[in-house]
Amino acid sequence: MEVSFEDFLKLDMRVGKIVEAEQIPESRNLIKMIVDFSSEKRQSVAGLLRYYKPEELIDKKYAFVLNLQRKKMMGVESQCMILAAEDTKGNVILIKPEKDVEIGSKVR
Repeated sequence: MEVSFEDFLKLDMRVGKIVEAEQIPESRNLIKMIVDFSSEKRQSVAGLLRYYKPEELIDKKYAFVLNLQRKKMMGVESQCMILAAEDTKGNVILIKPEKDVEIGSKVR
């Protein structure tokens, strides 16, 4: 399925800096992150514990989608989604800017 350029532009993708990260209690794979986008902070929940330790994520910048429908996981609301790539072997790598850029910068 192809997506029109107009539909692609509807995605609000920005660079955010993770300021807090912790495993969700009683979860085997979920990490709760507080992400700073300069104009606001949002909470993100992602199944990353098999690939990253929460403390490894703090103070790092990654790409996020901000306008997806919010979702609750183990009772914790995710208000944005971190972008990641997964290869054919199941390795997951988070998408981050190649060079330093201001938090809140739009991803296009």
